[in-house]
Amino acid sequence: MLLDAGLPPAPLAEIPAIARAAEEMGFDALWSTETLHDPFLPIALGAEYTRELNLGTAIAVSFARSPMTMAYTAWDLAQASQGRFLLGLGTQVKAHIERRFGMPWPESPAGKLRDQIGAMRAIWSAWQNNARLNFRSDHYKLTLMTPFFNPGPIDHPDIPIFIAGVNKGLARLTGELGDGFLAHPFHSPEYLRDVILPEVEKGSLQTGRDRKAISIAVTAFVICNPEQREFVRQQISFYASTPSYRPVMAQHGWEEAAQELSVAAARGNWAKMPSIVTDEMLEVFATIAEVEDLAAALKTRYAGIADRLSLYTPFSPAEGIEFWEKIVEAW
Repeated sequence: MLLDAGLPPAPLAEIPAIARAAEEMGFDALWSTETLHDPFLPIALGAEYTRELNLGTAIAVSFARSPMTMAYTAWDLAQASQGRFLLGLGTQVKAHIERRFGMPWPESPAGKLRDQIGAMRAIWSAWQNNARLNFRSDHYKLTLMTPFFNPGPIDHPDIPIFIAGVNKGLARLTGELGDGFLAHPFHSPEYLRDVILPEVEKGSLQTGRDRKAISIAVTAFVICNPEQREFVRQQISFYASTPSYRPVMAQHGWEEAAQELSVAAARGNWAKMPSIVTDEMLEVFATIAEVEDLAAALKTRYAGIADRLSLYTPFSPAEGIEFWEKIVEAW
C-alpha cells in the first residue's frame, strides 16, 4: 500500500515548497484537488520542482471540460513530469455542473464519462502515432486534427486515468476502462469491500481485464484529537447530506439520518447538521487512533482494499510537520 498526500488549497506560489517537502518526506504521490483553485496548474509547478514524486488530480471535474482541452493539458503535464502525471477525473454532481460551471448534466453520467475517456485516448493515439483522428460516440464527434494543432509524440504517452466515484456505476466503469479508482473520502471499509470492489470486478470481467491491474486509491478521514473529531463530524454531515451519496449511509441503516441531513442542507441549516452525525458514525467512517498508532490502524483497516492511501487532511509542511513525520516514519 503506497502512501500519498493531498495538496492544501494553497496559492500557486506555495506549491513548489509543498511539492519538494512531500518528495523529501517520502510520499509516493501528491494529489491536487479542484475546490478553490484549478487542479492542473499545481501539477505543472510540482513537476518542475520534483524528480520522483507522482502528481495527480483528485479530482479534475470532467463535465466542466471538453475531451480535447483535457487531452492537451494531460499531454503537456505527462511530458513535463516525464511520465509522473496521473489524471484523476470526477463527474461532480448535477447542481454544480449546471449552476456553478454552467454546463449540461448528461442523461447518463457514466456514459458521458466513458465517451470522454475514449475520446481522450483516441486523441492521444492520433498524436503519438501520427494517425487520423476519427472518434465518434453518443456525445462526441472528433474528426479534425491538422498538423498545426498536433503536438506530436512524447516519451510517456500512456497516461493513467483514475475515475472518482461513490456509487456502483462509476466503479464498474473503472473496471471496464480505468487505470484506477479514486474512492470518495465519505465511505466505510465495508462499503468499499461490499459495494465498490465487486463493481470494479464486474467491469473488468466485461472487458477481459485483470482486476489486479486497477489501482484502488483511498482518501481516509482520520481522528487523532478533539479538533479533528469535530472537523470530521462536520465534513461527514456535509457529504452525507448529498442525495446521490445516500447509499453509503444506507449500507449501515442510517437512511433517516441521511434524509434529515438533506433537509437541513436544503434549508441552509448548516449549524444543525454536525449534531446529526453520531459518534457511532464517526467510528464507521473515520480511522480513530493516536498519532503514533495511526499508520498501523490505517493499514489494518484498509488491508485488501486500498493500493494507495492518503489522508483527507491536506499535507502542509508549514503546519503540523511532526504529525506527518510520525505517520511517514511509522509507515
